[in-house]
Amino acid sequence: MIETPQSPQSQVGDAPGADAPLTAAEVDALRADFPYLERPARNGEPLAYLDWAATSQKPVGVILAEADFYRRSNGAAGRSTYQLADEATAVWEDARDAVAAFVGARGSQLVFTKNATEAINLVALAIGHASLSRPAGHGGPAAGATDPSARLRLRPGDEIVVTVAEHHANLVPWQELAARTGATLRWLDLTADGRIDLGTVDVITDRTKVLALTHASNVTGAVTPLEGILPAARSAGALVVLDTCQSSPHLPLDFAALSAAGVDAMVLSSHKMLGPTGIGALVATEELLDAMPPVLTGGSMIETVTMASSTYMPAPARFEAGSQPLAQAAGWHAAVDYLAEVGLGRLHSREQVLLDRALRGMAEVPGLRLLGPADAHDRVGVVAFTLDGVHPHDVGQVLDAAGVAVRTGHHCAQPVHAHFGVPSSSRISFGPVTTPAEIDRFLEAVASVRGYFQR
Repeated sequence: MIETPQSPQSQVGDAPGADAPLTAAEVDALRADFPYLERPARNGEPLAYLDWAATSQKPVGVILAEADFYRRSNGAAGRSTYQLADEATAVWEDARDAVAAFVGARGSQLVFTKNATEAINLVALAIGHASLSRPAGHGGPAAGATDPSARLRLRPGDEIVVTVAEHHANLVPWQELAARTGATLRWLDLTADGRIDLGTVDVITDRTKVLALTHASNVTGAVTPLEGILPAARSAGALVVLDTCQSSPHLPLDFAALSAAGVDAMVLSSHKMLGPTGIGALVATEELLDAMPPVLTGGSMIETVTMASSTYMPAPARFEAGSQPLAQAAGWHAAVDYLAEVGLGRLHSREQVLLDRALRGMAEVPGLRLLGPADAHDRVGVVAFTLDGVHPHDVGQVLDAAGVAVRTGHHCAQPVHAHFGVPSSSRISFGPVTTPAEIDRFLEAVASVRGYFQR
């Protein structure tokens, strides 16, 4: 991580406890690290950015880390032995180790992708490839060898299970995989307030080969009760893929513990974790990575190429074809260092206070309907809502005019909205430097929206 005057370590200092909420003074100090706060909102007032679930703002250390790579270490990683190439390779592999360690994994378990969507597709496509017959020397095993990908094969009659809470990125790839292989797609339903209904876990049976589910909903903010679901998946011998895009910026994760409980893979999104866009990751057990056939092929991921056939590098390199997003990796490294120094436990504890403040205030707004639980228990700082008689897009425009940035639309989660009987919603979400004053500005502005359209 690049040392800057805005280092959170120098501002937050020794934490009073791993889970003690950050103080107001500490948050004020952290806000000096975020350049976006230097610019005014559309109305000329300070910007209240409440769209962290869509994309996070970046601290200056992340911005400098990405730029510093181009200034000082730009070279072809893994392709030569000159100094810049060696430095670029070190940046890439150091970032791999740092991001993996941040979520309790080993570097050998982390595959860099361009985003979390690609990471999910990587697994789904690998299962699809494994379900085809591949001759020896063409991505298949050597003649006479056992094919490790055999455990991934899907056939008609097999089942893939998802949940109604999924982002489209963790639904559409599995729909496509089911269509290509003849497998059946089934799903866990939701309760009235949008939590995963454990009463529907019985859709997981001995026919279930894959379970793909979110760790926290990007609409309701509800955290998935894994302890009530994973035992059924483990009993079925199902491969479990966990989408942590909304949990990884808010909750400490431990892939070692998750994998011990039955999770085979999880996906990460840099730009939701204070890092750059254009990079994400698949974190998976070595057993799964060894079983997955390559999906994208080309340079960097090969061992030997002849005109007749090719052999491939071991994982994770086998899944990282082509030129790497090196500067983005440097920025993501700085981002996880920043989050680790501040402490996700402390950030989450403070977020619960903000979430409670927002939920209590929203309950007082006439015509406002929450899409999700009405309390802060087992949820992250993501809150979707509708206003009677006002389109979410109009809600967003009125709030924008008041200097409050929120998300509007279906949030790439149309089945969740269909569950609540609405096509779309508005959504607020919190980050490390969200303040009570920003929550109050939102509450004041949202309370005025219906009156604006009833003039």
